[in-house]
Amino acid sequence: MNHSRNAFVSVRQLPAAVHAPCRRRSAFTLMEVLLVLGILGVIMAMVVPRVLGRQKDAYVQAARNSIHGVSEALKLYALDHGGAFPGTSQGLNVLLTRPGSSDRAWKGPYIEKPPLDPWGRKLEYRCPGIRNPDGFDVSSAGPDQTHGNADDIGNW
Repeated sequence: MNHSRNAFVSVRQLPAAVHAPCRRRSAFTLMEVLLVLGILGVIMAMVVPRVLGRQKDAYVQAARNSIHGVSEALKLYALDHGGAFPGTSQGLNVLLTRPGSSDRAWKGPYIEKPPLDPWGRKLEYRCPGIRNPDGFDVSSAGPDQTHGNADDIGNW
């Protein structure tokens, strides 16, 4: 029987595509990379303006929250001192450190660190206040960092 001779085909008789080694792609083409970068650029152009527009609003809200926290600390100070708020000359430092050894009513510290607005500036304190003549004013200069205009943020 000659079946064994016909059952096996030599490699030379197979078409070239069958025994050619497989080619694998190991990298992206330049067109694929440019396409992905273009898509990312379009997405960023749509998203970034919306995110940046909210940053200012977030800073304003953070300033309001900080002012509210300082106002509450001042109320605690006044509670310990028979209803008297610290004077403008004492400032907000009296919430951090005892003003003198003679102040036995001080039970602070009332805040953990000097209060700053989101733009890194110290909050202003005035007692009696201009906007709150029966109490105190705590304020931030706001986004433009200039006191006395419409974007000021305070406890009024």
